[in-house]
Amino acid sequence: MKSIAITLGALLFTFGIQAQNKNVTEVSKTTTRTVKTSEGEKKLIKKEDISATQTIDFEDADSKKLNKDVKSTPIEVTATTQIIDGDGNVRSIDVDRSAIYNYGGNSYQLSLDNSGYTVINNSSREPAMLRKTSNGNYIYSTKDRVSFGHFDKAGNLILETYDAKSDRIIYERYDLSK
Repeated sequence: MKSIAITLGALLFTFGIQAQNKNVTEVSKTTTRTVKTSEGEKKLIKKEDISATQTIDFEDADSKKLNKDVKSTPIEVTATTQIIDGDGNVRSIDVDRSAIYNYGGNSYQLSLDNSGYTVINNSSREPAMLRKTSNGNYIYSTKDRVSFGHFDKAGNLILETYDAKSDRIIYERYDLSK
C-alpha cells in the first residue's frame, strides 16, 4: 500500500515537472520623480512590471533523435504600470503615453501626473490636462478650450474639437516623435 502511494506521488511529480516547458522573463523597473507643487514637493513613483512568456515546442517531438530542433512559438508579453502619487494613491495604467508629440511646427511634451497626463508646450505658460474617460478616450482641457481625444494605432494623439461658428468638428493629429 505504501509503495503504491509513493509510486503515485512520483508519477504526479514527474508530470508536473514535464508540463513546465516555458521560457519566462520578468523585468521590473521603478522610476521616482520629484514634482514641485504649491503644497511642496511630492514624489511620483512609477512601477513597471513586464513579463514575457514563450512556450517551448519541438519541431519533431515524436522522433527518437537525441538532439531536437526547437520550433518558433509566439511570445506573450504582459506589462502592468502603477503610478503612486505623493499622497499614497495608486492607479494602474494600460499604456504609458509619455512622449514628445509634434503639431503645427511645435513640440508638445506629454508627462504623467497624479490624475492623467500634463501636456506642456514651450510657447504657452499654462499646461493642458489630458484625462482618461471611462470609455478609453481622453478629455483635453486648457483655459480656452475642451476637446476629446484618443490615440490611433501608430500612437499619435488625435484631438476632436467642436467649432460652434462653423458647426463642425475640427480634427488635429499630434504626431508621436520617434
